[in-house]
Amino acid sequence: SVPSKREINFSHVVIKDRVWIGENVVILPGVTIGEGSIIGASSIVTKSVPENSLVVGNPARILKKYNFNTNQWELLK
Repeated sequence: SVPSKREINFSHVVIKDRVWIGENVVILPGVTIGEGSIIGASSIVTKSVPENSLVVGNPARILKKYNFNTNQWELLK
């Protein structure tokens, strides 16, 4: 089919406040990045990210979450 005749499908990406996104990150359509989250460089985000999470990889996975009680990033097991 001719590219100019193809139907365009899209979904919005939502990026909340205080989010840091590293270089060369790909965020797929329909994803929401939660407030206070960090996306590591070269990650591919395929699912929504909860708030205050650090995600890395391909596909991006949660590596750490911020704990406001201890004021530290905690590694998830």
